[in-house]
Amino acid sequence: MNEMEQPQKNSGIDRRMLLQLSGAGLAAATFAATPASAQYMGTWDKVFPQSDSVDHRKVRYTNLLGIELVADMYMPRDLDTTQRHAALIVGHPYGGVKEQTAGLYAQTMAERGFVTIAHDASFNGESGGQPHFISSPEATVEDFSAGVDFLGHVPFVDRERIGVIGVCASGGYSLAAAQIDPRIKAVATVSMYDMGGAKWAWNGQPLSDEARIQTLSEIGAQRWAEADGDPVRYGALPEVLAEDTDPITREFFDYYRTPRGAHPRATTAMAVSGDASYLHFRPFDHVDMISPRPVLLIAGENAHSLFFSEQAYQRAAEPKELYLVPEAGHVDLYDKVGIIPWDKLQSFFDDNLSA
Repeated sequence: MNEMEQPQKNSGIDRRMLLQLSGAGLAAATFAATPASAQYMGTWDKVFPQSDSVDHRKVRYTNLLGIELVADMYMPRDLDTTQRHAALIVGHPYGGVKEQTAGLYAQTMAERGFVTIAHDASFNGESGGQPHFISSPEATVEDFSAGVDFLGHVPFVDRERIGVIGVCASGGYSLAAAQIDPRIKAVATVSMYDMGGAKWAWNGQPLSDEARIQTLSEIGAQRWAEADGDPVRYGALPEVLAEDTDPITREFFDYYRTPRGAHPRATTAMAVSGDASYLHFRPFDHVDMISPRPVLLIAGENAHSLFFSEQAYQRAAEPKELYLVPEAGHVDLYDKVGIIPWDKLQSFFDDNLSA
């Protein structure tokens, strides 16, 4: 049974061995130009159309925390597997899954010549970690390095040419990962959210000491309640809109709660008791440590989240670029393929992940 097709059940297999087995499985697998149905034994379950020029398969690997990650792997159908190629790891928005935005980006960049993976973050989607729907910045950052581990054992991937695309919250996670993992050679973010900054300070306005203490006290009270046997309390997008629903919630609702982007595993639910961890997650504090590796920050000029990309740009060291998409909002760059700057992404990675 191939490790790339079934979860690992044997707890006696350590992480290094799993990576070696996964690499061997990849080497033995047929990745030549064959129909996608031969590569993926299942139905297409993404919210975007399947590409005729890309092969797809599901892969599994573990991170340093021992959590099994499930990812979709995309590669050009005409890829020469006797050569080594540049590869990309794509992370999904907060509360999303790989079958949505991240998969769209991974498949499109595979159409443009890259080997790509789009993974479900730990505790989310098909990936492991129990209980589910817990947000852990440490685990989510580690997931990107685990993707590097996995791709580095793919026979036709050049481990010196691995980059990352982080969309929405994964933008902040990917910047944090690149600060401590020099194997990530180039980072691009799209509609980036800094989840720590969102909890700590919205639009540059920090929480007062009183508000911070009150927030932590409420989280602590919820932890006591759950420890005493009460149900876990989740924060999630509403299922229906009200007349007074704010514009930002409406923007996310239009993606996650409509046929445009809804997926059964993307509940958007996250346990409230996990929010405390974000009050010390500050991915921009040392973003300059990524240099001399390049950073590309893409945002819509009308995005409510634009200030996050501007903050990261101010703190990053060269080489860096802030690229604004005219008239685009935050969620527009999730799936509106006509305005997503694909050429910009391709040229950025072509230039910085060159052989």
